[in-house]
Amino acid sequence: MNPDETPGPLAPEAQTTAERFDDDDYPAYTMGRAAEMLGTSPGFLRSLDEANLIEPQRSAGGHRRYSRAQLRLAARVRELVDQGTGLDAACRIVTLEDQLQEARDANRPQHPPGEPYPPLRGV
Repeated sequence: MNPDETPGPLAPEAQTTAERFDDDDYPAYTMGRAAEMLGTSPGFLRSLDEANLIEPQRSAGGHRRYSRAQLRLAARVRELVDQGTGLDAACRIVTLEDQLQEARDANRPQHPPGEPYPPLRGV
C-alpha cells in the first residue's frame, strides 16, 4: 500500500474489540439473545429472514447472528405486527418508509427548505 492511499473499511477480524461495540452492523447477537431483547420468539426472527427483510450473518457453526441495525428494523416490524398489521404488510411498510427516507435524504442537499424551487427548463 502506498503512503498516499487510505485504507478501506476494516474487515471484521481487523476491528478492535472497542470498535465492534460502536459498529451498528457488527453481528453481535445470537438468535436467542435477539429474541429476548425484542420480547419475541426466535420464530419471528426466522420469519423476517424468510420474508427477505433481514438477512442475518451466520457463525462458523451456521447459527444466525444479528446486528443492532437489524434488531432496530425487527423492532419496527414487531410494533406494526403487534398493532394488527400482517407480517408481509409490516415488512413492506418498513421497507417503503426506509426508501422514502433515503429519497428525502438524497434530495435535501439539492433544495434547502423554505427556498422556492428553481424554474423548470425545456418545458
